[in-house]
Amino acid sequence: MAELHVLPTSEEAAQAKARFVTDLAKECSTNHGRFTIALSGGSTPRRLYEILASPPYSKEMAWDRWQVFWSDERCVPPGHEDSNYRMAREELLDHVAIPVENVYRMRGEDDPHEAAQAYEAVVREVFQSPAPSFDLILLGIGDDGHTASLFPGTLALGEQDRLVVDNWAPELQVHRITFTLPLINAAKVVAFLDTDETKAEMLRQVLEPAPGEAMPPAGLVRPSAGVVHWFLTTAAAGRLRATQV
Repeated sequence: MAELHVLPTSEEAAQAKARFVTDLAKECSTNHGRFTIALSGGSTPRRLYEILASPPYSKEMAWDRWQVFWSDERCVPPGHEDSNYRMAREELLDHVAIPVENVYRMRGEDDPHEAAQAYEAVVREVFQSPAPSFDLILLGIGDDGHTASLFPGTLALGEQDRLVVDNWAPELQVHRITFTLPLINAAKVVAFLDTDETKAEMLRQVLEPAPGEAMPPAGLVRPSAGVVHWFLTTAAAGRLRATQV
């Protein structure tokens, strides 16, 4: 099930998503004593993290109940400028009172295969379940329709058993560490943020595919018992029939 939230500007979209995350975190913290979230990387969520780390949102949060993961990571050290962990740390984690032991980063500096195996073990240990289910997974979408580090045509897309894998992206000539579709689709809530007008056609392919049209990786995000929320600008949603009056 997909729910669209279409806002006029990128700032309004980020603010709406911040309110959504805050309300969900408060609900989960109250009802279950913790809030499990997987952060996304890239440039798009930067403003979201800045907003969450600032009043009024920062003052509403029971930060000690957050348990923070990442949906993917570049194979670089944590201080590298391309590190997803570094971006989230600088914009969010350094400014709020999440206990250090509740922050679980992917070790991008290690061998990718070993790092993926180790991270899957951490996820299983924290959730104490053979089928971990995050309260919220934040995702973005690339120009090619990739999400997390699930790129078109890559082996990770076909993974059925593993929760976290290393994935070789031929076009970028790099390894990435990424959640797999089984883990993403076990989430209670998945939320995308896209404010880029240049991705309007890709969003149309994901959300309103034509008959016989190949489905981009982001379109394979379909939680089995959860909901996918899309926070979009009017420009990014410009090719969607569902938003036309």
